[in-house]
Amino acid sequence: MKKFKEDFLWGGALAANQSEGAYLEDGKGQSIIDILPVGEKRKHSLKDPNYAFEQTFDYYPSHQSIDFYHQYKEDIKLLAELGIKCLRTSISWPRIFPKGDEMEPNEAGLKFYDDLFDELLKYNIEPIVTINHFDTPLYLSQTYRGWENQQLILFYKRYCETLFRRYHKKVTYWITFNEINMILRNPFLAGGLITNEKSAVFQAAHHQLVASAEVTKLAKSIDPTMQIGCMLAAGSVYPYTCNPKDIQAAIERSRDQYFFIDVQVNGTYPYFSQRYFEENGIQLNRSQEELALLAEYTADFIAFSYYTSRLETVDNELRRNLIEGNAMASVRNPYLKDAGWGRQIDPLGFRITINEIYQRYQRPLFIVENGLGAKDERTGEHIHDEYRVDYFRSHIEQMAEAVKDGVDLIGYTTWGCIDLISAGTGEMSKRYGFIYVDLDDEGKGTRKRYKKDSFSWYQKVIETNGEII
Repeated sequence: MKKFKEDFLWGGALAANQSEGAYLEDGKGQSIIDILPVGEKRKHSLKDPNYAFEQTFDYYPSHQSIDFYHQYKEDIKLLAELGIKCLRTSISWPRIFPKGDEMEPNEAGLKFYDDLFDELLKYNIEPIVTINHFDTPLYLSQTYRGWENQQLILFYKRYCETLFRRYHKKVTYWITFNEINMILRNPFLAGGLITNEKSAVFQAAHHQLVASAEVTKLAKSIDPTMQIGCMLAAGSVYPYTCNPKDIQAAIERSRDQYFFIDVQVNGTYPYFSQRYFEENGIQLNRSQEELALLAEYTADFIAFSYYTSRLETVDNELRRNLIEGNAMASVRNPYLKDAGWGRQIDPLGFRITINEIYQRYQRPLFIVENGLGAKDERTGEHIHDEYRVDYFRSHIEQMAEAVKDGVDLIGYTTWGCIDLISAGTGEMSKRYGFIYVDLDDEGKGTRKRYKKDSFSWYQKVIETNGEII
């Protein structure tokens, strides 16, 4: 039976906008995330960006966050002790191009990532870099309407060329857009859009797809060894019953998450897209040149996040009480345990999802987000989080089964290996890490780091390449 490859990349994941802080420091511009508050006001802002544009809030979590910008050396030393082989992180676009449309980059921002990558490589930790992780410059959203505007392809390409030429000897694996399908659920966060109108959202997504193909072509011309991947927010969709209508509803819901990955991997819009566009009154501007580019420059690998599966039904009574996790609403599954924040725990669903993606695309997979958000209790320097160990153990067991099934897996990075700010709620109390950060939902605390019980557990998993879990 197959086991994890000897060079399997065990690691952790974080994002610049949820960890760096250092708001406007060293020439950084504003990101769309920088105007978002915490809690219900954040949720309101994500649905209606004008709500955030038009007022000032008492606290913006991203402005200081966990201060990774200043504490990255200490944090990487801890992660090296954990034993990780790779760290998935992102580059803050407005730290490199403050407004997004400049001709020349901000050298201070580039220098920070030079130092960050060098620090990782010093410990033999491979950087896995997301180019745009919910971090579009705010100026591009307010001035150009975000990715709805075709000009963002040019700005993004200029940004990517700067990164590729600067870091190609330090970074092999690149992800063009974080969870590209999330633009259908949260157009502002994923695309800097200030509208939810369907045609605008799909046009923005098309521009992201073209941009992704453009920079894949560019990357291969600069350094063919660079691997350019796409990413989706994944989770298999189950029918609630064997009623054929439930099964059809689940199929249609599942198409949402694969719609854009079909383009990025297969090089063409899926066969069902024409009917979908016609029935929803969606008209896209797509040139033949763009379609040819999409066909030729496809993704080298598929990255994805997995937190839970989803359940679909046509029963209106059941649909009255949907739960919503990671912006993906679902009917509650009576066979699964709740994890809080609208999520249920489904380890077997992890294996099902991995196989579903691999069967659909036959392309190497990289699991770049998986984890449990929970309210950890700290007693002195101790954080006992056996529930997190249980979560990861059950999921890694199923990931190992997927490898035995024959799936080609590059690696596995747990989400929030160090506690960070939640993208959806802005909370700090929704903790994911093996490392606790002393910070609360109002930004109060010392930001001191503490190792949780799960730290030593994951350390052993990595040390044994998944043999001991």
